[in-house]
Amino acid sequence: MTYRSGIATRERILEAVRELLAEGGLEATTVKAICNAAGILPGSFYNIFEAKEEAVLTVVREAIAAVEPEQGPDETVTDLIGAFVRFVTTDSVIARVYLIMAVSGGLTDPNLRRRYVRHHQTRVDRLARALKREQSGLSASEIQERAEALVAALTGYAIHAMFDPDFDMAKQAKLLVDH
Repeated sequence: MTYRSGIATRERILEAVRELLAEGGLEATTVKAICNAAGILPGSFYNIFEAKEEAVLTVVREAIAAVEPEQGPDETVTDLIGAFVRFVTTDSVIARVYLIMAVSGGLTDPNLRRRYVRHHQTRVDRLARALKREQSGLSASEIQERAEALVAALTGYAIHAMFDPDFDMAKQAKLLVDH
């Protein structure tokens, strides 16, 4: 497979994953269904991804990256919370898949657990850096605790939004910043 055709195949696979997740959720997104939708053979899939979970997590990672603010010294708590809310509210199907995989896969698959813990820690660290800039009177442990609490609250809000379409996640998340 040439480099260019490999990239094109990868993009067809990821588009197939997005479509299948939107149409039938995680259960309907099998390697066979992905290959059929992408018009490829399973060998081509496995040349690019080790497993279905890797392809799904790539789609999730891209969706998160699409709403994330640029990392840097000007990143604010409001920016980071807003990015989390945009991810959950803009791409609710992918957000739901992320949460389902985090809970079910994270409990049973050590590799998925490591990935989710690493992602969680990255989010906490970014919030902690923003809090340190914005609330200089807090101790290092208070900053870390507050950042952890913000991520926990946002994750809880995301789960609530998954179950209750009338839940106003943006309004609730704004309260986290205002207090």
